[in-house]
Amino acid sequence: MKEKEIERLTKLKEIEKDLYEKGFNNICGIDEAGRGPLAGPVVVAGVIMPKDSMIEGVNDSKKVSEKKREKLYDIILDEAISYSVAIIGQDVIDNINILNATKQGVTEVVDGLDIKPDLILVDALQHINTRGIPYEPIIKGDAKCYNIAAASIIAKVTRDRIMRQWDEIYPQYGFISHKGYGTAKHIAAIKEYGLCPIHRRSFTKNIKK
Repeated sequence: MKEKEIERLTKLKEIEKDLYEKGFNNICGIDEAGRGPLAGPVVVAGVIMPKDSMIEGVNDSKKVSEKKREKLYDIILDEAISYSVAIIGQDVIDNINILNATKQGVTEVVDGLDIKPDLILVDALQHINTRGIPYEPIIKGDAKCYNIAAASIIAKVTRDRIMRQWDEIYPQYGFISHKGYGTAKHIAAIKEYGLCPIHRRSFTKNIKK
């Protein structure tokens, strides 16, 4: 690993390093993918990485190419002490809104961990049910914390794979390229074909066929 990458990862782990020195051992990073799209689920992922983990390339998923994310996904899961993923569908999003759906996903992730963390680091969310485990919201946490960055990659890859599967069923919308986000191509497809079952009705009310 190049010295520059070691420096970047060391900086990305500064918050965790401080917490380890304060006596925390198993720190879980939690992040989501898919709060903004017009279609598909929101995916929440949580990972507890080993203290000495230094996986080359781990970063905020938005800063990593799709090809690289796919490779990192396997490496992260192989190295993780524990991980958990929650998939909250569009029906739930429409019923309780995207913020509450994301919070529900966080609780499901905590429930799914086979090792309970001492502390949870979460990307900016507050007022969440972490089953009594202390948590710390960090704004832009996926760019500041190694564990949250690792979780962001797991969430993003999981969601992208789901959207690629939906593209095979509804190819007319182009999900394979935009993953459900509100691109001009996607909005044009909605206007031409109407909504399909995975569209979020609460997000597409103003788009008329």
